[in-house]
Amino acid sequence: MSRAGNRGNTQARWLGTGLLGLFLLPMYLSLEVSVGKATTIYAINGSSILLPCTFSSCYGFENLYFKWSYNNSETSRILIDGIVKNDKSDPKVRVKDDDRITLEGSTKEKTNNISILLSDLEFSDTGRYTCFVRNPKEKDLNNSATIFLQVVDKLEEVDNTVTLIILAVVGGVIGLLVCILLLKKLITFILKKTREKKKECLVSSSGNDNTENGLPGSKAEEKPPTKV
Repeated sequence: MSRAGNRGNTQARWLGTGLLGLFLLPMYLSLEVSVGKATTIYAINGSSILLPCTFSSCYGFENLYFKWSYNNSETSRILIDGIVKNDKSDPKVRVKDDDRITLEGSTKEKTNNISILLSDLEFSDTGRYTCFVRNPKEKDLNNSATIFLQVVDKLEEVDNTVTLIILAVVGGVIGLLVCILLLKKLITFILKKTREKKKECLVSSSGNDNTENGLPGSKAEEKPPTKV
């Protein structure tokens, strides 16, 4: 086979792969799952915490399957799973591993919310929580998102001293620059007015000392009397 033929086959394979990728890309991007912007959340021992999760699909959904799972270095288990029939029905729980868990999900206003509330927290609840979604309408396309929960004895107060000092310094510098600019404008204004007054004074003085041709404002030169 000639080099031209090999080159043509290679280009055809690349073209086919590219077209396949373009075809599959919308499918992989259509089903999205989110647990919020924070990757780690903190909660006090004995309190309750909401673990957020929402999903979206460009193609809609029917009988969508979801589950929350927990895992740490020692154990892994499914906490809760269920079905969302369509966008007009709320999520329905099928299996729940812990009575402390409450499904807070809803599809109202197209929020597609499958968040869970975990009550009476214990230190052993620290770990990774994964929200998993599978959509049969998209040929069982699935996606997931994970959030880490850290159960603590008490929440540490954030020391903002350094931040306040930085803000104070920046504010002081900005204030100083503004004062310098205002002072500069004031000095420029005063110098301008001084020059104007000096100019007016020179013009007036020049007019008073004019001795030619008896011009207005001039002084006539005194001549001695003519001797007979």
